[in-house]
Amino acid sequence: MKKQSQFLWKVLPPEEQVDTEEVKESVEEVYVYKPPIPKPWVSLGSEKEIEEESVHESTVRAKYKISRERRQFGAPIKFGDYNASSVKDSYIECTAYADKNFTVKQLEKDIAIQVIPILMDTYTQTQWKFPRNATTQYMPREFSKEERETLLQSKDLKDFLNSVSLSVEAALQQNEIMNVFIDDWKVLAEEEATFGDKTDSHLKEYQSFTDLHNIKDKTITCICWHPTIYGLIAVSIAERLSYEERVQFSGKLLLQPSLILFWSFSDPIHPQLMLQSPDDIFCFRFCPSNPNIIAGGCINGQVVLWDISAHSERIVHVKGSGSTSKKAVLKPIFLLEPDSNKDAPYVRHCAVSSIEYGHKKLVTDIHWLTDNFEVNRMGYAFENRSGICCQLVTCSIDCTIYFWDIRPTRPPPIPTDKKKEETVEVPHDVPSTFLHLDLSWRPHIRITLAKSGTTLDHCPVKLSLRNESLNYQVQDAQILQQKAQIAGEDPYHNLESGLAKILKPIEDYNTKFFVGTEDGEVIYTDWRMERDHDSGRLISQKPLNRYAVHDGSINTVQRSPFYQDIVLTIGGWNVAIWKEGVSQGPLLLSACSTKMYTSGHWSLTRPAVFFVGKEDGYIDIWDLLEKTHEPAHTQNICITSITYIRPWMFSTRQQFLAIADYFGTLHILEIPWTLSHPLVNEVQSVYHYFDREVSHLKYTEKRKEIRAKQKTELHLESEKNKSKAVQKSKEQLEAELRMNYEEYLDFEKQTLGNLGVIPETDRLSSSFRDLI
Repeated sequence: MKKQSQFLWKVLPPEEQVDTEEVKESVEEVYVYKPPIPKPWVSLGSEKEIEEESVHESTVRAKYKISRERRQFGAPIKFGDYNASSVKDSYIECTAYADKNFTVKQLEKDIAIQVIPILMDTYTQTQWKFPRNATTQYMPREFSKEERETLLQSKDLKDFLNSVSLSVEAALQQNEIMNVFIDDWKVLAEEEATFGDKTDSHLKEYQSFTDLHNIKDKTITCICWHPTIYGLIAVSIAERLSYEERVQFSGKLLLQPSLILFWSFSDPIHPQLMLQSPDDIFCFRFCPSNPNIIAGGCINGQVVLWDISAHSERIVHVKGSGSTSKKAVLKPIFLLEPDSNKDAPYVRHCAVSSIEYGHKKLVTDIHWLTDNFEVNRMGYAFENRSGICCQLVTCSIDCTIYFWDIRPTRPPPIPTDKKKEETVEVPHDVPSTFLHLDLSWRPHIRITLAKSGTTLDHCPVKLSLRNESLNYQVQDAQILQQKAQIAGEDPYHNLESGLAKILKPIEDYNTKFFVGTEDGEVIYTDWRMERDHDSGRLISQKPLNRYAVHDGSINTVQRSPFYQDIVLTIGGWNVAIWKEGVSQGPLLLSACSTKMYTSGHWSLTRPAVFFVGKEDGYIDIWDLLEKTHEPAHTQNICITSITYIRPWMFSTRQQFLAIADYFGTLHILEIPWTLSHPLVNEVQSVYHYFDREVSHLKYTEKRKEIRAKQKTELHLESEKNKSKAVQKSKEQLEAELRMNYEEYLDFEKQTLGNLGVIPETDRLSSSFRDLI
């Protein structure tokens, strides 16, 4: 049996075997559940985090029991009236408030933040255009002569011209009447600015300069901005001593240097250059044609020349004391120690005038003559033969005005071998630009202002020429470079070559100028000389006009940068504005101020504005379009007297005002928009104002003449009446006296009769007797 079963198993068909395999597979896919076996818990620190984040009561809760009597439950409520008028604004609000006893401060808070980059898909398409060299030649296409004749005689052209002639004429008339291209919105905005808010008229402090080592017990006497370099300004310093104190300490003053300091906006602590002079400088000016040449007037009467060409690169490329990106840090004075690397170079003067032939006292003012003319010994104007500024004018309190020429009067002689050995070597640090003038420089015109009726002379302190340049701009550097190229590399060494040129006179040149004196007088005179009939020597002309309107020494005589015939004078306690050619008097004379005026200057961009400094540290800003009887604005600058004012315009959007005080500090203020940008038609408005003042002066002069004429007529009439009374005879006089006496008797009798003193019969008889 066993064998048979094995055989049968082997002979099973294959289909049955496949089925058995499928059954086996189905049995294996059955899922058998196995329960999880618990495992011991292993701590990984999560219970500590849960405990930290959980809230635990730190204090024990306070329990309160509130109760009231049973009979008070459901009691009626009574509302009362409240007068709303007793409360401000008739409004009552019950606002919530925080109880300080239950405030919870949040000490720490965890916030999760996830940063996701923002993606943006953009695309663009550009066209690549490469340059090509191409040329185009064209010729005008014109009608032939026959076509022109036929076109001009055609009826269509005539009809077209007749149809459009009226509209074209109307359009031309409109163009003549009004400007069609004007922007009305801009004009409207400018007009609104005139009546807008005046809070922008405040001068803002931009920077200040003071030298802790060289300006001790010194004051600033003059300020000059560099003509071509932005942010570079020069100041002259002098001792704060009176004349008696200078005489007393003259020995000590010789040991102290007299300097002109160059300050830069890039380095407000260290001066960039220091110009040395034989004595304290009271005034100085940059040469208009070459800013590297500087002329100054000393307190001892000498005129000094400097040449800073060797240091031009240093002052152009000024580097500050720190990085420009870092903000400036203010330090105490005792921490500002001098740095050996920041020592500014000392520049010695090239030439100084002769003591014997120069001024004998303080030089109070100096001006360069412009490069378009020069003056000969007679004072007549000629065309400039050198093409650069070669002459200057100075005035001094020794009652003289001198004209100087930096060119040699004759070509220099050729030195021989013996003379070469005797010549003194010039130090290497002194430029040889004006070596021919050193200690031998003398003026070629000497002018004195004689007082009428006396042998004394006027004492000039300030003067103003016709073509005086008040404004330097940075854009003028290109013009100066062009002039320098024309003149040559070193024009001052070849000035004698201009002597061979023939002088060409300038006809109708105005040689008259204004002078302010120490006594407060304004003088209008001519610098041309005239020959004395007796001796044949050249003498100065007498002053044409003289006005005594200021009650103190004049410190400012300056022409307007917009009108060459308008002059501003400041002195004592008042301000005056003059017009050249008007001899009746000043156009504007201010009332006396409470404090003395010390300096002033015109605005460089607004013709109606000028600045005036006072002795108490305040500055008055005058605006003639706003007020003409008093300053428009007043602002405090410092605690001491203001000694000098000098504006400067870098661009139309940025203007500065340099103000120096008595203690030697230089203040740089930024001029606001309202004081730097002119209004619409401001030049014409101020010009019309001056014209009205001129007509007013002429009218008052005529009224004075009419009043004087009427007064003389009344005087003559009274004299005639007196002469008639004297010509009466004695008999006529006796008859007039008799008649007056009889009239008196009749009046007496009538008065006594009315009082009852004389009887009625006597009065009637007397009257009857009179009738008979």
